[in-house]
Amino acid sequence: MAQSYNLAAWTFYPLRRVGCYVLLLVATLVAYIPTYSDLIQGPWQSEQEGHGPLIIAASVWLVWMRREQLAKAESVPAPLIGWVVLLAGLAMLFMARTQSLISIEVFSEIPVIVGCILMLSGWKVLKILAFPIGFLFFTIPAPGWVVDGTTVPLKVFISDSVTRLLYAAGYPIAQNGVVIIIGPYQLLVQDACSGMNSIFALSAIGVVYVYAFRWESRLRSGILLAAIVPITIFANFLRVLTLVLIAYYGGVDLIDGVLHDFTGIALFVFAIMLVVLLDGLLGSVGTVGRAVWAYYDRASLKQIPNL
Repeated sequence: MAQSYNLAAWTFYPLRRVGCYVLLLVATLVAYIPTYSDLIQGPWQSEQEGHGPLIIAASVWLVWMRREQLAKAESVPAPLIGWVVLLAGLAMLFMARTQSLISIEVFSEIPVIVGCILMLSGWKVLKILAFPIGFLFFTIPAPGWVVDGTTVPLKVFISDSVTRLLYAAGYPIAQNGVVIIIGPYQLLVQDACSGMNSIFALSAIGVVYVYAFRWESRLRSGILLAAIVPITIFANFLRVLTLVLIAYYGGVDLIDGVLHDFTGIALFVFAIMLVVLLDGLLGSVGTVGRAVWAYYDRASLKQIPNL
């Protein structure tokens, strides 16, 4: 009888825990339905924030990959701090929604999720899920003032760099802000050519790549993450350079529509390839460095006299 009671109790508590998770999940989804409706109708339709659904899918996949760790993790709920974090997130959600601040509204989902996990499972489970939850940061639409403040300087820098290079190569080219004048044509460098769209998406891919394959090597990870922005700017420089040359030799009609979009896709693939190549180069340098260090280490040991 006692054994049956213990078995029933052991079965009841996991089921209650799962039931609480399901209830909180449903409540969170209902609370954020208006938020994601706004994202679908607005930012997620733009090139800059169109990667949002993929970020969520990647976060879910990362949680699924940790299912064995979660099954073995000890559950020690921290209800007090959990409630504090949850209520702070809900207050942030309420204020952001009333003020139509979509960026803060989306950001509020992170403390809401963290608070729920702390309430139900505690710090050990939160530590396992820290990266998938933090990865949701890339779903937050960048505020307009941030985008405007970075897009214009990047467009000017790329336009100036392309103009200087082609002028040095002997092309009849001049520049006025973000307008490039080459031959009889005037070309306006658009926002998509600034690189901001690629920087957001490539940063998300780079973070997942580093976490999945290079997390143990902190120096290598740091170099790869720091290289994402310059790699993206360089790739966009090549894109603008290519489009300007196509317009000069074939006319401006060639760079509209499909070709313009194709160069955008090509530059993104090229940027990813550069990140992978840089990772391979860092690996080769590290291998050579360790071999040289081991060689000199052995040589120095041979010079120590025997006592």
